[in-house]
This record gives sequence, structure tokens and C-alpha cells, in this order.
Amino acid sequence: MNESILVIGCASLDTLHIGGHTYQTIGGAGLYTALAAQCAGAQATLLGPRPKPLPASLAPVARRLHWIGPEVPPELLPRLEIAHHGEGRATLVGASWGAEAQLTTEHLPDDLSPYAFVHIAALSSAHKMLDFLHACRARGAQRISAGTYYRIVQNEPATVRAIFEQADLFFMNENEAIGLWGSLRVAGRVALRTRAGALLFITFDRRGAIVVAGDQATPLPADPANELDPTGAGDTFCGATLAGLARGEDAVTAASRATVLAARKIEHVGPAFLLGLPALK
Repeated sequence: MNESILVIGCASLDTLHIGGHTYQTIGGAGLYTALAAQCAGAQATLLGPRPKPLPASLAPVARRLHWIGPEVPPELLPRLEIAHHGEGRATLVGASWGAEAQLTTEHLPDDLSPYAFVHIAALSSAHKMLDFLHACRARGAQRISAGTYYRIVQNEPATVRAIFEQADLFFMNENEAIGLWGSLRVAGRVALRTRAGALLFITFDRRGAIVVAGDQATPLPADPANELDPTGAGDTFCGATLAGLARGEDAVTAASRATVLAARKIEHVGPAFLLGLPALK
């Protein structure tokens, strides 16, 4: 069984405002997805800007993941500032994408066929993500997965829809789905569908997730959690789901197990749980 996964995306240096406290930690959609996949048993490679010299905060990531991509000064790493308001609500206060601009399709391995999945994590531009999707197809990717986030849903909805229509798997949360399609339900039933063979995963915070395959939508409960930091919960769910699929699980089983890892992640600040590190206080 091929359990190798390539994640295209960034590591970032994050400032989080949670419950009146401010935390400095590491993050990034690419980092969370790759770490979760590795934590769930896959062999994960992260393709993203690599800081040199390596900041101490990212040393555990470099030990855990196979990290490839352009070398950049650490001060050029993307920086995100996020305010969490509880109940799954958050505001992206500020974002500096820095060295993400240096990550291009030229950094992709020439042959992507050895990977069970290639996942394109949320980048600053949906057009850039679509370019990566096309390049991955040209390089023989077996199955391509993609994520999104609310700002590009707002600013580039047509391109996000194109990514959804062309990817084999697509991950998003409820707010992103409503922003892209409007109401998700007709007569109480999930009205979304995928093309044959494609999968759509939508997370609903404490209300769990749904897996859409064709015209079938399967709801999944969330695993109970004492929420501290929900940053990266969706990306953790994504990475763990991909790991389950890579080892041969069906989509519902893989996603059900992924909800458990996401629940444990949000009980810690940053990716500490995924790295096996002590919780930040």
C-alpha cells in the first residue's frame, strides 16, 4: 500500500489571540496538513519555503517531515495573526505571505506518480493553486486534493469552483461552502454533489463533518473536545483523512478517524499535539 503524501503549502509564524491571551506559535495550512498526515501514519513530504537558518520553533517539524522547497531567510516566512472568538469563529487580523511568492510549480518533483495523494493547501491566490493543480496533473499525480479559505472564496469564487471541479478531493468548512454556493441544503438534505469518483469534505466545527460522494452525503459526528486553539483543525482533519485513504480506508472511515485527531489538536496551542510536544500555557 502506497502511503506517501505530498503537501504543497507553507509553514508560518503565527500570532494567536485566544480568550484574552496572545500566543506566538508556528502554523500554516501546509504545515498542519503534512504533520497530521504524518501523525496519522502516512509518509508526508512538505513542499514549501524552507527557512535557513532554521528557527528553533520549526526544528521539530524538520525532524518529523521530509521538507523540500526553496531556501529562504527565516524573516521571510509567512506570518499570520488570528483572533479566535469561540464557537469556531475566527478573524484573520493580518497576513504577510512573504516567501510564499518564491514557491512556484518549478519546485515540483518531475514525477509525482509515486505519491498516493498530492494535496494543494490553501495559498494566498486561488489562481496559483489552480496553476499547481494543472502542473501536478502534467507530472503524473495519481490523485489531487485541495483546500481553500474564506478570503479566496470571497475574492476568487470562480477560480475556487474550478479547483473544486478539477480536484479529486476537496476540503472546506461550512462558512467557505456557504460563501461559495449559498445554502447547502434543500428540503433539509445536503444538495451538493461531486462528479463520479470525486470526494468533498465539509467540516462543521462541533457539529462534525459531511462526506459527499456523488449525490450521497454522509454526516459524521465530531469527537468531543475541550477547545483551546481551533487554528488548523480543518487542515488536521484533511491530513488525517488523506492518510486513512492512502492506507486503503473508505472515505467515511478515514474521515471519522480524522475527526478524533482534529479534536485532540484543538486542545493544544498550535501543532504541539501533532508534534508530541508539551502543551503551551
